[in-house]
Amino acid sequence: MLSSILLADGLVALGAALGAGIAAIGAGLGIGKIGSSAMEAIARQPESAGDIRSNMIVIAALVEGVALFAVIVCVLALFI
Repeated sequence: MLSSILLADGLVALGAALGAGIAAIGAGLGIGKIGSSAMEAIARQPESAGDIRSNMIVIAALVEGVALFAVIVCVLALFI
């Protein structure tokens, strides 16, 4: 009985850690893709660099917000 409870808690911790790690990796890859695409777009159309840069910052903030939300959900899974 006790071993099954400890095993379940260990699996929850492992799942939360994996989920937080995958969320962080996904956010890093997403922001990297946004940055590279923005640099290519600025290289092609330098006159619209300001618009591209501001859109890039907004999209990167949204991606980071989703990643933070995913990490918070993983941390909450440990305590609930």
